[in-house]
This record gives sequence, C-alpha cells and structure tokens, in this order.
Amino acid sequence: MSEGKKTQYITAGRDKKWTNGVVNPPVQRASTVVFNTVAEKHHAGVNRANKTLFYGRRGTTTHFAFQEAMTEIEGGAGCALYPCGTAAISNAILSFVEAGDHILMVDTCYEPTRDFCDKILKKLGVETTYYDPVIGKGIEDLIQPNTKVLFLESPGSITMEVQDVPTLASIAHDHDIIVMLDNTWAAGVNFSPFEHGVDISIQAATKYIVGHSDVMLGTAVASEKYWDQLREQSYLMGQCVSPDDAYLGLRGIRTLDVRLRQHAENSLKVAKWLQSRPEVDHVRHPALETCPGHEFFKRDFTGGNGLFSFVLKTSYPRATTALLDGMKHFSMGYSWGGFESLILANEPKSFNSLRTVANPNFEGTLIRLHVGLEDVEDLIADLEQGFARYNALILEKESMA
Repeated sequence: MSEGKKTQYITAGRDKKWTNGVVNPPVQRASTVVFNTVAEKHHAGVNRANKTLFYGRRGTTTHFAFQEAMTEIEGGAGCALYPCGTAAISNAILSFVEAGDHILMVDTCYEPTRDFCDKILKKLGVETTYYDPVIGKGIEDLIQPNTKVLFLESPGSITMEVQDVPTLASIAHDHDIIVMLDNTWAAGVNFSPFEHGVDISIQAATKYIVGHSDVMLGTAVASEKYWDQLREQSYLMGQCVSPDDAYLGLRGIRTLDVRLRQHAENSLKVAKWLQSRPEVDHVRHPALETCPGHEFFKRDFTGGNGLFSFVLKTSYPRATTALLDGMKHFSMGYSWGGFESLILANEPKSFNSLRTVANPNFEGTLIRLHVGLEDVEDLIADLEQGFARYNALILEKESMA
C-alpha cells in the first residue's frame, strides 16, 4: 500500500541507515573520510556517486538523508544540493549548456536568474530569449536549432502568472529541449513537476523547505535521464552545502504540510479581504480568478501558500512609503517562506528594467505579501491601518492639486 503525502513528509529520508536508531538523522560533519584498507577505499571510489562516504564534498549521511527525502517528495531520480537557490538555478543551467547554445527564459523569472543570463551566460557565449509566461503554444515559434533549455517559473516572481507547464514541456520535448522549473512557490509538494513534463525541478529550499528564515539552501531534483550529468557537473563546479544546513532542511520537511496549509488559509483570507478594499485594483493570488493563469493553478496545483501580490489603483510613492513604514506585523525583507509576514512594494516603472516582453498592464503600485502564521485578524488590522496612512497622503495630494 502506497503512503499518503502527509506520511511521506514524516518518513522521507529516515531510513535506518541514516538514523542509526534515533528519530532524526544525526548531523555528520566531515571533510576527510578515512579508509582502513585499500579495498574499502576502492569501494568508496567506485560508489562515490551513490550515497557512499568518499569525501566531504560528495556528502555525509546527513546530506544523503536530505537528498533522499527531496527526491522522494518531488519524484525524480536524484537531488543535487547547493548553497542557495540562485546557485541551484545557475548551476543547473550551466550543467547543460555550452558556448553557442540558446535558452528560453520566462520573462517573469526571479531577478537574479535574469542577471545570471544577461551577465554570465552572455559572457560565456550562451544566448537567452525571454518569453511571455502566458505564451502557451506560441513557445514553438521561439525555438531555435541550438535551443537547449526551456526555463519555467510558475507562478512568476512578483506578478504571479501561472504557466501552462504541460503544454510548454510537451512542445519542448518534441524538440529535445530540457525543461527546467523553478518550483519554489509550490515547495515541491503542491505541484508535481515530473508528472507535468519537467526534467529538472529547482528550489530555493531557503524558503518553505527550511521554513524558518535562518538557512540558505538550494536543491535541484532531476529525472533519471539528466540526473548523472547534473550531479557530476555540479560537483565539478564545487557545489556543496553544510551538513548543519542540510539537517535543517530535512527538519523543515517534517512540518511542511501543516505550515503550507496554514499559510494558504491565511493568505486566501487576506487576499479576499483585499478584494473588498477601494484602494485595490486587483489581487494576483493564484487561487483567485483575477490572477493570470488561474485556470492552470486549478488544474495542476494541489494547494497554495502565503505568497501573492495585489495592485493598487494608483502609484504615489509617498503614500506607499507611509503604508509600509508603519507596519507592525508585516516586515520589509527579501526572500519569503518563513513563519513571519513580509511586505514589499514595486512601482510600475520598476518593471521596465525587469521585463522585456511581459511588462504588466497596470499603472498602480504592486504590493507583494508573504502571509505568515500569525493570527490573520492581526494581519488584516495591520493592513487596514496601513491603508489609513496611505489614504491620508492620497487625500493630501488631491487637496493640493
């Protein structure tokens, strides 16, 4: 009998060979692994890529347990570990491209991903074409003979567009193109990448996997076809993580289900409250019809989380600053996925430097929220007071006009 997903979060990576009789796999720190005989050394060398102690950079039992858990949860053949999500993205791409190649990158990608394409890949002779996240079947028109990678991020950073991953993946595979997905928003559990045609699923495990805003960590889970190359190329580029960080990632998995469900419940309540606010033009929460690609979220995802955006009807930076500066429960900070609530503002003109083909068609300020695990009534009250400060500046501006 197959185990349910909730049970899987508790049992994954807890094989007795990693736990050695205790509940959690212990933290095993090591650089040098010593061998008592030539035969032992030979055996480790032959099996160094298969969860066998060989050298610290290849991993310890703590890393092996975390990798096994991530592979089981996302459904691939193996998991490579990186010191952050950006490292996971850049090294996954570098593992499969060379000078003269071309990649297709979603225009709503994480900002460091764009910088990597424009500043590093370009220098290496790899060309990037950005595409609209809602392009659908039109992606075929952008494929070139030298296209090696189709990179997806769904929902998209900041503006939250949900992509039609199965359609895009199917077209890519018709052209023997590798499909990579930044699967951080779904935490690898609310969207099953390999069931929808993805070849390599990448996460900033810094966020929901760890869940406590205290570790930098990246993962890339690959299908059997691409696992060996991803593993070895990433190893050659020196990618490894602290066993302590791997342990905290593994520990975060145990509460992932309950945390995500509470984040999702809280965020949907806040999102629906925002829909009733006169200051708000629309809400970009994948679970709501006002979010681009909502139909794909309903079809492909099994749940949500705490991250979404909403757009104000106007853009007035002074008023936006007043809203942000007095928040009690929403802190301003990058990243997300921890237990705390966060808030950031993006003025429409800021997208001019972030987008090339998918500039958003709204004129008001976009506010991105990460709704944490606080009492949702306190969060709504915090936002309500923020709107009061915001409106006071709007009225002042109008009275001076």
